[in-house]
Amino acid sequence: MGRNSEFRIPNSLPCYPPQVVTNLVLASVLAGAVVSLLHAIRVEDRTLEVISKTAASLTFVALGWVRWSAGDTVGGWLLAGLALCALGDVLLLGKRTFDLGLLAFLLGHVLYILGFCAAAPIASWPLAAALPLLFAAIAAILWLWPHLGNRRFTVAAYIVVISIMVWGGFSTWWRQALPWSAAVGAVLFYLSDLAVARHRFVHPTFVNRAIGLPLYYVGQLLIALTVGM
Repeated sequence: MGRNSEFRIPNSLPCYPPQVVTNLVLASVLAGAVVSLLHAIRVEDRTLEVISKTAASLTFVALGWVRWSAGDTVGGWLLAGLALCALGDVLLLGKRTFDLGLLAFLLGHVLYILGFCAAAPIASWPLAAALPLLFAAIAAILWLWPHLGNRRFTVAAYIVVISIMVWGGFSTWWRQALPWSAAVGAVLFYLSDLAVARHRFVHPTFVNRAIGLPLYYVGQLLIALTVGM
């Protein structure tokens, strides 16, 4: 190096905003819990499964909570929806509480819809976006119908509600009322529920969980990140 060359050592590491650090920490905790959950399911460790799933679900609620501020109506609805979905996760762990878990998720989707309506009135949601969701809902109901038994109408109602939720997530992004995370999070949630339905009603296999659980938790993570935006 020349005599006039300078070699500078930075005085400190880059300083990131506290919210960014919090987002990264909670997202990392969530990722670790999901990996632990999949491992527990794979080796049939029921205790670890319960702990890991509860931890993962509480983490996305915590992420929504730290991002929410008083007076944020949209974020409040989304946060309440996250909490009900976390409750649904816990209820689905028990064979006798499956229907209660389904109800918790149904109400969670309703709260997401209310949040999306608060961001962009439903009258402004593009009807063209609803058509493919309508066809997808009909296809899903026809696919599952022979396997549902006495849950046919309950599951059909659930599919209708989650389809409206996806429509709302896409519409709020399309109208620039919420960021892309609302739309992608809603779609991933929808896809994860198809994996859950296949596992529960059609053909139980680890592949369903290996695909559905990451989709679900990434979807919930994105919805939690929408809070406060």
